[in-house]
Amino acid sequence: MKYPNSQSIPIGVVVRRSTGVTRWAKYSWQVSAVLPGAGKADWKVLRVDKDVTEYHAATLPLTLFVSDAEAYAHELMTRAPSVYVVLRQNEGSDELPWKVALVTASPYEAQDYCDSAEELVEKIPMTEGLHAWISSFVDTYFEEEVFVKRRRDKSRVDRVDEGIGDARIKQVSDVYRAPRRKEVIN
Repeated sequence: MKYPNSQSIPIGVVVRRSTGVTRWAKYSWQVSAVLPGAGKADWKVLRVDKDVTEYHAATLPLTLFVSDAEAYAHELMTRAPSVYVVLRQNEGSDELPWKVALVTASPYEAQDYCDSAEELVEKIPMTEGLHAWISSFVDTYFEEEVFVKRRRDKSRVDRVDEGIGDARIKQVSDVYRAPRRKEVIN
């Protein structure tokens, strides 16, 4: 899908299945890598090593939006710049219980998915080529806003006695008094 003011690249997602460590979890699932520029795949087996199997689970577009350039810049400044992969439970299959829902470079978007607890969000280090592509995008579209400190007025507002009741209602007593209950005469 093409969006205005955006750039996309296909990203293959590699998911590792290993034997579970408890009797309640038969397998442990984890995203282990991303493959920039990968072709289409649907849970293609890449490697089998004893109890570990790696799949090329899916290929989804990583789309960078101009409106999210600040988020990408923030991610590039971290110690280990990463992309985020969102996995969603696949209700129809016991053998493959996850499906790849999203690949993003925005830590803010990934945080939104973490809040729901319905999806699994994995943080995967960026490859050098992916880092260069995202850096180029940020250099082109991100403009840091200069912080301007707001200055206060020098006028003194504490010298005027405003806000003591409504001027249209005449009161002979203190407007801050507690309301009294009217006495009922029988």
